[in-house]
Parts: sequence; C-alpha cells; structure tokens
Amino acid sequence: MTIMTHGSARPISDLSTEPPHLYGRFRRDPLMRLLTGVGKVWFPFWRPISPLRDPAANDGVMTLDIVDREVVAVDENVIALTFAAPDRSILPEWHPGAHLDLLLPSGRMREYSLCGDPGDRRTYRIAVRRIPDGGGGSIEVHDGLRVGDSIQVKGPRNAFPLVLPGYGSPARTLRFVAAGIGITPILPMIAMADRYGLDWSMIYSGRSADSIPFIDELSRYGDKVTVRTDDVDGLPGMDELVGPVPAGDAGLSVYCCGPVPMLERLRTHLADRSDIELHFERFSPPPILDGTEFTVRIGSTGRTETVAADESVLTALRRVDPAVPYSCQQGFCGTCRLKTSAGEVDHRDTLLTGPEREDGWFLPCVSRCRSDSLTVEM
Repeated sequence: MTIMTHGSARPISDLSTEPPHLYGRFRRDPLMRLLTGVGKVWFPFWRPISPLRDPAANDGVMTLDIVDREVVAVDENVIALTFAAPDRSILPEWHPGAHLDLLLPSGRMREYSLCGDPGDRRTYRIAVRRIPDGGGGSIEVHDGLRVGDSIQVKGPRNAFPLVLPGYGSPARTLRFVAAGIGITPILPMIAMADRYGLDWSMIYSGRSADSIPFIDELSRYGDKVTVRTDDVDGLPGMDELVGPVPAGDAGLSVYCCGPVPMLERLRTHLADRSDIELHFERFSPPPILDGTEFTVRIGSTGRTETVAADESVLTALRRVDPAVPYSCQQGFCGTCRLKTSAGEVDHRDTLLTGPEREDGWFLPCVSRCRSDSLTVEM
C-alpha cells in the first residue's frame, strides 16, 4: 500500500486540461476574463486593498454572508450552510478536499470541509453535524448561525487533495469511501471524477438511513454509489469498503473519510498492498499508540495535570481550562499552539518550523513529552 502525503503528486490545480465546470457550465466567462484583464491594466492598485480578492490580506480572513441554510439529513442533525461575499463578488479558488476555518462568534475556530461545487466561484458550502458532547462548535453553528448573518472565515486550505489518475497517480481506478459526515470532502471529488469520465465507484455507510446526509444529491450517480447502513447491513468489512481491485498493474486509489476506527482498520488491511494507494482524512484526533504518562504544569499558576498514555496534552489542558483554543486536533492548523518553558517536547506536528520549536513552541493536540514533565505557558 502507498499512503499518499501528496507532497510529490500533481494536484488537480496543475492540470492544463481541467474542465470548465463540474456541471458543464463555462468556468471562465469571456466577459469576466476581459474585465479581469482591464482591471489588471488600469486598476493595479485595487487588489492590495481588497481582502475579498486577496486571500493573503488580513491574515487570510474574509467576512462572508450566510445566504442559505438547509437540513441535509432526515434526522435533522446535519445542516449545510452556503456563504457568499457581501458584494457577491468572486471568491478565492478551491479544489476538492479543501476546507474552511470558521471563526465563530464565541472565539472558537472550527474546520469544515467544502462540499459544494469548486466551479462555482461565488459561493462556498459546508455541512456540520450536531455533536452534543463535543467541544461546542457544532452546537454554536446549529443554534446560532442563520441566513443573513455574517461570519469570518479563513482559507480555503487543502490537506486532502484529489490526485487524478495520469496526473501524479499511477492508479487508473478511483474508489471513494465515506462514512457519515465524512461525505463532505468526498462530494466534490466524485463530481470531479464523474466530470472527467474516470473509472470510479463509491461506498457510503452510516448508522441509519435517517442519519446519512446528502442522499438525494448522490442519487444522480446511480449504481456507481452504494449506500449501506449499520442497522440493516451490519458493520462493513474491509474488502467491501475497498471493492474490486483491478487486475494487473492498473492500480487502485482509495480516498476515505470517516471515523478513526474505520480508517485505522482500513490502513491496517491495506498495509501489504503495493498496488493500492490510500488517501484519507480524519475529522477527529488520531489514536495515540505509543504514548507514555507524564505531567503537564501550567507555568502561570503552578497547577499540574497528568497526561495519560493514550490522551493528548490538549485533552489534559482542557480539563484545567475548557476554553483552550483548538481546531483540527491533528497538528496542521496551529490553533492550539502554546509555548513551553521547561521539559523536552516530542514534536509530532507537520506545521512548526525548526526555529519555532527551538523557541519553545509546540502543538499540544499531537505532540508529547520526552521528559517526566512539561511546563506550558497559557
């Protein structure tokens, strides 16, 4: 098995043959291209002062309007929100697998996959499942955000890019695996694969038919998509998730998003398969398999808390202060970044630079401690 990090693969943004629009409409309108060219020649000063057109401006923060809110699961626990710029102008480009950071009114930041149409440059769509016993972000979205409200976002960013066969991937067949709300990054991927006429299939599982979002939207793909539910079919086997593997050297590329236990079982199942690429994204922290117990100390108060072998520093800190900021819990967004003043950090993130680590910074969502204790400044 090849587990792709996507560092050497060619993402779809590099393709010279990218279709004009996922659903057949022209993506680069001739009039828009003309006006864009005129703007670049006659109004070169406009871009630096427009944060909506320059995602790097204002630290990448944009203010968007909520223009649509839709319940997309029968049990009403999943809602889809659609955003647009206040002046309905063109938004920064994105590609399948990308996500937005929502800066919620409470101060929380949460990441949600974009699940709309990348060819639509005037709106973004996300979907959020209500999690009653989570960190409060999903409840705030469900109970506090309505059509007409404005919200700040950062992004889009992509840690789960789709790599098309023939453009960075040797595979010739795509298999999409989604469970529950894990459908969100997969939706744009299957739309892109279908638009290109690629050989693809998908299996979509959930607890029950009522809990699965976007069922109606998926119906247009016919028998390319298999829907199964645990209450009727039982838990899926790994061979069922992977599906048929092409004979010979054609290769298979699997894109999967869902609960951590399913991802870990699938990763183990494919560990010895050199003919299968596995690309996956987690919506929750990865399991800690090689941790040891240690103590974390709050420098400002002297209070200590034990970090168990199978929990993160972030989890322990949230017992002391539930308001500790966090988002991805996987070591790539940087929201939970804290500074240490004593102890030896075992860095396990993919974000911090060498100088930042030397200066004492670490990410408590994934990193651990090589010494008996770690002192953090909060």
